[in-house]
Amino acid sequence: MGHKHSHGKETAGRNLLISIILNIGITAAQVVGGILSGSLALLSDALHNFSDVISLIISYIANKLVKKDASLNRTFGYKRAEIIAAFINAATLIIIAVLLIFEAIDRFRNPQEINSGLVIWLALLAILGNGFSVLLLKKDSKNNMNLRSAYLHLFTDMLASVAVLIGGLLMEYYQFYWVDSLLTLIIAVYLIIVGWDLLKSSTRVLMLFTPIELPLEEIATKICQIPEIKNVHHVHVWQLNEDETHLEAHVDFNVDIPLSKFDEILEEIEEIVYHEFGINHVNIQPEFGKCDSKDLIVQD
Repeated sequence: MGHKHSHGKETAGRNLLISIILNIGITAAQVVGGILSGSLALLSDALHNFSDVISLIISYIANKLVKKDASLNRTFGYKRAEIIAAFINAATLIIIAVLLIFEAIDRFRNPQEINSGLVIWLALLAILGNGFSVLLLKKDSKNNMNLRSAYLHLFTDMLASVAVLIGGLLMEYYQFYWVDSLLTLIIAVYLIIVGWDLLKSSTRVLMLFTPIELPLEEIATKICQIPEIKNVHHVHVWQLNEDETHLEAHVDFNVDIPLSKFDEILEEIEEIVYHEFGINHVNIQPEFGKCDSKDLIVQD
């Protein structure tokens, strides 16, 4: 069983590496083609592809780093590395997308003739390359959030290349060169939407904010349904990364229970918060008759 799991990890890492190499080639071809053809849409799609390369590299590194053990200096290991990288990549992506919008507006005012034949062939190349990468990651993406994120990036990039192909065909047969600027605007706006969502998500994790989907009052109420518990207070809930959600709380008991009884209740708390709220790491401070704030949230 363990051998299959290890083999699955190795297969996922290999597929990510193949996808990285493919997308580096596609990005390089689109940058050169975009400059030669004068197509801003092709360059913006190259930017999207480059963001996918970064995303794939992050996923690949995370796939490797997750195997590293924690240490005295790194008690959580490298579990936050991909969150930090995601924050940086999202911020950079938004800035570049905004610059593309200004460039597209300028192109609307001063349209340029574009080598649409080159645009068509490079769009086809991107569709085929990204399509192959999507097929490589599809199976593993069903069971791994990290790989699912990479899979979705590639899938949406394939759709963006389809849009560039349609634009190339319209320019080739109808000389609608303004379509290039329009597609650039659409792709740039899409990048901002995706980048902003990623920026917000990564910021929430880095700032230790409570996950949006977790209602603290309901969690405390569920725990207080255990007969021996009087009150739950001083609660903190945060995500270490996409896979680990932590709960830390002080629990007031009705009676002065022995340590062995606390262990039993702790197991019960862990079962409740895991099965009902998806919290997989719990740290409880037991109290009896202690004079401190009993508010759900306490400013440390």
